[in-house]
Amino acid sequence: MSRALRRPPTPGVEWEFDKVSFSREFSRNVVTRLLVERAEHGGWELDRVRIGPDGTRRVVLRRKIIRAVRTA
Repeated sequence: MSRALRRPPTPGVEWEFDKVSFSREFSRNVVTRLLVERAEHGGWELDRVRIGPDGTRRVVLRRKIIRAVRTA
């Protein structure tokens, strides 16, 4: 992955990342259902997926960190 090809983050936006790996024994449909479940209930979105030569799927999920702004 080249950093130059990715858009720079929007100023003031922070992201939390989570790495998940799935072995090749999991079918594509099962992995999709598991990721959809995390997206719906945890607020995660797909950042990238890499499939290794051994068939392992390495998934990076992200979600925005929303900081509460204190009002006086």
